[in-house]
Amino acid sequence: MKVPQIDLWAHHEPLMAEFRQAFERVVRSSQFILGQEEKEFEFEAASYLNVKHAIGVGNGTDALAICLKALGVGPGDEVMTSPFTFIATAEVIVALGAVPRFVDIKPDTFNIDPAKIEARITDKTKVILPIHLYGQATEMDAILDIAKRHNLRVLEDGAQAFGATYKDKKVGGLGDLTIFSFFPTKNLGALGDGGLITTNNDELYEKCRLIRVHGSPKKYYHTIIGQNSRLDTIQAAFLRIKLKHIDRFNELRIKNAEAYNEELKDIVKTPAVHPDSNHIYHQYTIRTSRRDELKKFLNEAEIGVGIHYPYPLHRQPVLSYLGLGEGSFPEAEAAGREVMSLPVYPELSEEQRNYVISKIREFFG
Repeated sequence: MKVPQIDLWAHHEPLMAEFRQAFERVVRSSQFILGQEEKEFEFEAASYLNVKHAIGVGNGTDALAICLKALGVGPGDEVMTSPFTFIATAEVIVALGAVPRFVDIKPDTFNIDPAKIEARITDKTKVILPIHLYGQATEMDAILDIAKRHNLRVLEDGAQAFGATYKDKKVGGLGDLTIFSFFPTKNLGALGDGGLITTNNDELYEKCRLIRVHGSPKKYYHTIIGQNSRLDTIQAAFLRIKLKHIDRFNELRIKNAEAYNEELKDIVKTPAVHPDSNHIYHQYTIRTSRRDELKKFLNEAEIGVGIHYPYPLHRQPVLSYLGLGEGSFPEAEAAGREVMSLPVYPELSEEQRNYVISKIREFFG
């Protein structure tokens, strides 16, 4: 039996008739950039997330860059974040001339450890950038308390957490700004690139809106240096369709995760869920010291798995100038050696899921 890491055709096939209608609607309107569908999606996404403002942008990386610019991050500033994530987080910080200041993770949730933040703060620190990794919100109360006491801003990376909650509040309006990614494999994925910025702060909303369109409040009139990053109207139309189903998609992921938990908890370390958060399982990530052997075994059984992320950011060659050697962030390094993500997508069948479970149990004997 073949079980892919994710099956996007199975995900999209039931929606094809609606996609075709949406595509024709946009083409007929000829509004391909910031058209009505895009405005409607912003409104619907803001309503779903219970936030005041939502801004569609080109992708999640652009969303991070726009937010950091809006928060005034520039050369010499420091942004505190996790080393256990995708390179985009550090990439945008460095591109602005700022410095990523890493804080180690908690070994159970893989999210930044709030207890380790304060000791890393310096007089150059400007922003805390927590990442809601794998679909679970980090411990925001502690982070917001630290930010308030040190007069710092909080930018949440919710790229993997659309629909996740913290203390029954959806990720999206807890900090000053939040970003989301609509990369096709995300829980809410576009049929191409896309991203979103959300906030309850009117001033930051206006800044982000300006930055995404060349710093232009009106045509050919520019008040700040911005960039070009707009969510395509066609992608917004597709996302409006998928947004109607996001809770069901997430519930199916949770159902798959719970079945894995029950059958695998005695042989591998299954995902921990913090009592203040839910988990929407963008990734279902286990830990085992025999990760590489298990991956090879499952691949030979035609089971797709992922490793997110094998190399923590402080060990990436491009960031070697930071001088952070092996052992700087031991929890992130250990996770990089041990994590593996199993198929958890909504359309995963019970038969496929049981096959994955049986093969893992077979491997461990």
